[in-house]
Amino acid sequence: MATRSLLLLAVVLAFVVAGAGNAAGIALSSKLIHRFSDEAKVFRVSGHRFASSWPQRSTVEYYEKLLASDFQRQKMKLGSQFQFLFPSEGSQTMSLGNYFGWLHYTWIDIGTPNVSFLVALDVGSDLLWVPCDCVQCAPLSSSYYSSLDRDLNEYTPSGSNTSKHLSCSHQLCELGPNCKNPKQPCPYVVNYGTENTSTSGLLVEDILHLAAWKNGTSNTNNSVQAPVIVGCGMKQSGSYLDGIAPDGLMGLGLGEISVPSFLAKAGIVRNSFSLCFDENDSGRIFFGDLGPINQHSTSFLPSPSNGNYDTYIVGVQAFCIGNSCIKETNFKALVDTGTSFTFLPEDVYVKVSLEFDKRVNATKTSFDGYPWKYCYKTSSQVSVKIPSVTLVFPANNSFVVYDPVFPVNSNEGVIGFCLAIQQGDEIGILGQNFMTGYRMVFDREALKLGWSRSNCQDLSDAKGMNLTPPPKGTPANPLPTNEQQSNPGDIAVAPAVAGRAPSKPSAASSRITQWRFYLLRLSLLLLQFHIVLDCLVGSCFF
Repeated sequence: MATRSLLLLAVVLAFVVAGAGNAAGIALSSKLIHRFSDEAKVFRVSGHRFASSWPQRSTVEYYEKLLASDFQRQKMKLGSQFQFLFPSEGSQTMSLGNYFGWLHYTWIDIGTPNVSFLVALDVGSDLLWVPCDCVQCAPLSSSYYSSLDRDLNEYTPSGSNTSKHLSCSHQLCELGPNCKNPKQPCPYVVNYGTENTSTSGLLVEDILHLAAWKNGTSNTNNSVQAPVIVGCGMKQSGSYLDGIAPDGLMGLGLGEISVPSFLAKAGIVRNSFSLCFDENDSGRIFFGDLGPINQHSTSFLPSPSNGNYDTYIVGVQAFCIGNSCIKETNFKALVDTGTSFTFLPEDVYVKVSLEFDKRVNATKTSFDGYPWKYCYKTSSQVSVKIPSVTLVFPANNSFVVYDPVFPVNSNEGVIGFCLAIQQGDEIGILGQNFMTGYRMVFDREALKLGWSRSNCQDLSDAKGMNLTPPPKGTPANPLPTNEQQSNPGDIAVAPAVAGRAPSKPSAASSRITQWRFYLLRLSLLLLQFHIVLDCLVGSCFF
């Protein structure tokens, strides 16, 4: 310990002297020491603790230890086991219209024996939860939902051979400090963006069944049973009782408890995933997908409230309608598939909606029961021209919105449409409707959002995820013709906001001072020397 302290002190002194003498450039050098050299032996066998196990140079034991170290490094470098993963029932996602809040859903299998659940996909939250030992849950009978051909399921931990309750002492049990006994099951409560919408129950460890895409092929033998944490949702409230996510929700956020985090930490796939939503209310989900090389991208931003990367926030530099990019329309936005539509800060919303209204060639009107302010009539005599909607990200990366409006249906068909944007809080929300027609890549390794035009075809029809663009000549902003609303007399469900509500920005400046920069570099250097010293005492694989 004394030797380590002296070395660390020397590093600090060298850093300070170098920083004082030449702040612009800091140069450090160090001597490389082989892990089984005599110099390393001085550190490792002090006190004769490891003397008996120290290998003699050029012996069989010496080469065996080196080879074992090489194998360990090979395993570390190989990283992910599979190219892509998707739910065992298939990668397809679907929007089930008005009954289900216009969110996208996919079937997943949990437990042993496996039980299927139709879960909503939400990048704005973290936890995967399903209805479980229900005290207060939404109806699960298919007769209650006209678009379903089979009943929804309820999860029972005691019915799965691979389940076990998470204890209150577990590091991922947020409510652990409130438990009377650290060994008791861990409770959870998650509140969502929609008012009074929540889920609560107990956390359970169980198996999520996935299928693998490896080396350009989908092989049924490449099944993966991934250990994850599941919320046993015993009690739901708000929108979850009205038809939104009646069979559960898969949080895909940046938190440690999300499914992508478990898959990446286990080394099963790369720490990234993609979602794709097409114009026909279907789509795809793939875990491990980093996206094509030629995709556009923009960096995620830290949360304004705490400076952490705990949600997918991006910075929009400008909002454009047609060929006009509106001044002072820069804003930060949460990218959230758990929100059906898009919300803008008040000042941006006013400018954007007025510009859209000025450029659209349709008569403004209102429809009973619709929350959108800018709605328009359609006529068989007049061809509607909807102006293009484009977001501009840093480095002049353009994101063309292919589905900026929402159709209004009646027995006669489409009778109008509305600009599917609403006024929100200080931080905007880019919802599912803005992502239509794109392969959206949430690269959690590089902390970037990627996008490329895609028709979302399945892996079985596309070699190596070569998703093709739509046919040439497709209008940039066609009026959606797919019926996304229920027929008259059906149960009406408001547009969903399942994702976690974004925090308000703080007044703190994001600029890092020069002094903080040097402190950061000092921390990194100290960390590097800690690693080197740990290697010298035999706790690494170099």
